[in-house]
Amino acid sequence: MSYAVITTGGKQHKVAVGDQIRVETLEAAVGDKVTFEEVLAVNTEDGLKVGRPTLKGARVVARVLTQDKAPKVIIFKKKKRKQYRRTRGHRQGFTAVVVEEIHAG
Repeated sequence: MSYAVITTGGKQHKVAVGDQIRVETLEAAVGDKVTFEEVLAVNTEDGLKVGRPTLKGARVVARVLTQDKAPKVIIFKKKKRKQYRRTRGHRQGFTAVVVEEIHAG
């Protein structure tokens, strides 16, 4: 089974063909193809190739499924006996993609 380790949005993801992953928001419409050029490692039938830090010519092609937001996270701050309370909510945006091709380069 071939897989690749890519980096996007400051995070690393181990992906194989057909995997559906959530990455940080990308500038792409639903149905568009996106290419991840920062490939750290690729495992194929020929063996494992590891980049220093990335592999030249390697890329992962994926198709955008959705542009959405994660569930709301509530941030609550309080200091006892000081009448200090703050409530804030946050919804992180994400892009869901499905991996279609892995090119070792």
